[in-house]
Amino acid sequence: MNQNTVNTSRSRFSFLVKNKILWLTVIVPTILACVYYGLIASDVYISESRFVVRSPQRQTQTGLGALLQSTGFSRSQDDTYSVHDFVLSRDALKELDEQLGVRKAFSSTDIDFINRFPGLDWDNSFESFYKYYQKRVGVDYDTASSISILTVRAFTAEDAKRINDLLLKMGERLVNNLNDRSRQDLIKFATQEVNTAKTNATAAALALSSFRTAQTIFDPDRQSAIQLQGVAKLQEELFATEAQLNQIRQVSPKNPQVASLANRVSSLRNTIANETSKVAGGGTSLTSKSANFERLVLEKSFADRQFASALASLESARSEAERKQLYLERLVQPNLPDKALEPRRIRSILMVFAVGLIAWGVVSLLVASVKEHTD
Repeated sequence: MNQNTVNTSRSRFSFLVKNKILWLTVIVPTILACVYYGLIASDVYISESRFVVRSPQRQTQTGLGALLQSTGFSRSQDDTYSVHDFVLSRDALKELDEQLGVRKAFSSTDIDFINRFPGLDWDNSFESFYKYYQKRVGVDYDTASSISILTVRAFTAEDAKRINDLLLKMGERLVNNLNDRSRQDLIKFATQEVNTAKTNATAAALALSSFRTAQTIFDPDRQSAIQLQGVAKLQEELFATEAQLNQIRQVSPKNPQVASLANRVSSLRNTIANETSKVAGGGTSLTSKSANFERLVLEKSFADRQFASALASLESARSEAERKQLYLERLVQPNLPDKALEPRRIRSILMVFAVGLIAWGVVSLLVASVKEHTD
C-alpha cells in the first residue's frame, strides 16, 4: 500500500471522526435503526377482509335505464360509513376487549417496547388505548365499487384474524339493528294510522246504527220510494173511485152507492194526505230525517275509505320495510396470515439512512453558510 492511499484512508477516517453532524444525522440513526429493526422490532401480522353494505332494490326504470341499472342490490353508502364509524369507535374497542382481551394481547411483553401498549409514555388510560387501537385497525373505502377493506394489524396471526372476524360480526349486528329500527318505525306509524282509522270507522258505524234505532228508519230514500209507490196506488184508486162517483151521479143522483163512494173518496184523500206527510211532512217525516241520515252515511263512508287507505298504507309500509333491508355481505373472509408483512426492516433502515443523508446535507449547508457569513 503506497503512502497516498494510507493518507487518503486516514483523512477519510479523520473526516468521519471529526464531523459530528454526520454522526448525529446519519451514522447514529442508521446504527440505531439497524439494531431496532434487525434485533428488537416485533413482527406485525396483517389480516384483511372485504365487505359491502347493500340493500335490495326494485327495478323502476324502463328501456336503456333498466339495462344500465344494476340488478338485485343497490349500494347504501350512508350505512356503509355508519359501519366504518362503528368499527373504529370506542364501543367496538370495549367489546373487543371484553370478548378477546385485546388490551392484554397488545400489552404482552413479547412485543417490543416501542410497539407495546402503553408504550414509552406509560399512559395506560382508555383514551390512550383507543388512539393505539386506531393505529392498528383501518377501513378503506372504494367509492367506485363500494367495497370496504378492513385491515387489522396484530403481533400474532391468530389475534389479527380474530379481531377482524369479530369486527365484521359487530358490523353485521349493527346493520341488523338498523334494519329492525327502520322496520319498526315504518310499521309502527302505519299501525297507529290503522288503529285510528279503525276507531273512527267503528264510531261512525255505531252512530249510524244508533240513529236508525232511535228514528226507526233504515234508509230514508228507499223508504220514501216505497211510501210514494203506495201513495201512487192510492191516487190511482182515488181517481177510479171519483170517476165512478161522477158517472153514477150523472145517471142516478139518488143511487144509494153515491154516499158510499163519496165516503170512499174522502177516506182515500185522507189516507193519501197522511202517507204524503210521512214522506215530506213535519219534523217526523222521512225528508226531515234524511239530512242527518245522509250526514252519518257520508261520515261512515269517509271513515271506511280512510280505514281501507290505512290498511293499504300498512301493507305498503311492510313492503317498503322489507325492500329497505340492508345486508352486510362478506366478499373476502378475514385471512390467517402465515407471514409477517411488517415491519419492512431493510426498507426502513434504508429510509432512515436516506433521510439522515438529506438532513446531514441540509445542516452542513446551513453551518457552512453561517461560517461564511461570520467570516
